[in-house]
Amino acid sequence: MRFLAGIAKLICAVNIIIGNVFAWLSLGIVLVCFAVVVQRYVFAISFVWMQDLYIWLNGAMFTAVAGFALLRDDHVRVDIFYRPAKMARRALIDLIGVVVFLLPFCWVVYAYSMPFVQRAWGYSEASANVGGMPGLYILKAFIIGFAALIALQGIAWIIRSVLVLSGNAELVPKSIQYSRDQIPADHPQGAV
Repeated sequence: MRFLAGIAKLICAVNIIIGNVFAWLSLGIVLVCFAVVVQRYVFAISFVWMQDLYIWLNGAMFTAVAGFALLRDDHVRVDIFYRPAKMARRALIDLIGVVVFLLPFCWVVYAYSMPFVQRAWGYSEASANVGGMPGLYILKAFIIGFAALIALQGIAWIIRSVLVLSGNAELVPKSIQYSRDQIPADHPQGAV
């Protein structure tokens, strides 16, 4: 079980590093977008490559930090049943959700995007706009990275669920532990 916990910890560390690095692209997006607006409306000039740049930075950031967002539980969830559930029930819900929904979704994204990405790399695809940025094929490769990072974090969640359901919750890496403040405490009978 410690080996599994180590794998989960490694996966989480990868997503934390990638998430923290690529989150800084948001600052770049704001700065480039601001520069494009100032150039256009103050100086009446425009560079197509700069317009491509902030859109591409946005795409790179959101695909790269998806696994980090899943790690932090920042995704949208309807938690009518999940929020009040005890840790074991949450672990079971997460296990089923990852195996039935998340991993198949990652496989579909990978399988359908791989030919698309390979084709783009095959002819070094660039922006369709005249004067746009080269290297669109690199941005398209982020789709594969997105599927891989989400799938890896899903595997970490499976490990978390297995550890919790097997009675080894103390081995769950700190970064993906269930938060205690959201798990209802067992009240003695008769207590409200």
